[in-house]
Amino acid sequence: MAAQAEKPLVVRPRRARMVATVSAVVLVVVFVVVALLLKNTSTGVYFRTSDQVAMVGVGLLLAAGAMIFARPMVRADAEGIEVRNVFTVTRYPWTLVRQVSFPDGTPWARLDLPDDEYVAVMAVQAVDRERAVVAVRALRELHRRANAVAE
Repeated sequence: MAAQAEKPLVVRPRRARMVATVSAVVLVVVFVVVALLLKNTSTGVYFRTSDQVAMVGVGLLLAAGAMIFARPMVRADAEGIEVRNVFTVTRYPWTLVRQVSFPDGTPWARLDLPDDEYVAVMAVQAVDRERAVVAVRALRELHRRANAVAE
């Protein structure tokens, strides 16, 4: 029987996802409440049902915008690493990655590439503390093993 392939390492930020989710829920609730209260104003302005629906729509759009910050993720396996940040998704073979680093004072980890280039790994964030340490160690181990096989 063929050896079963290792499951890929998947890392997502915890605190950023929680903050984005709570913010999205608060935005929707606030805009729904405002929409419900629109018709009951004593300002002399007449709001229609379409105004209320539009207000809820604005809340939903803002909530979707907040949820974009929950998008970062890293998926790594023996062949390479896929980095999904807020707007981009890129896959790098381990042979292209010089090292996985987490410089002091930076908000997230990064992949050091040739020619002094680097890519932010927003899924591994300093605010996640111990989870970030575990993730960086696991990524470094995958990188080390991939480079040992390549040599």
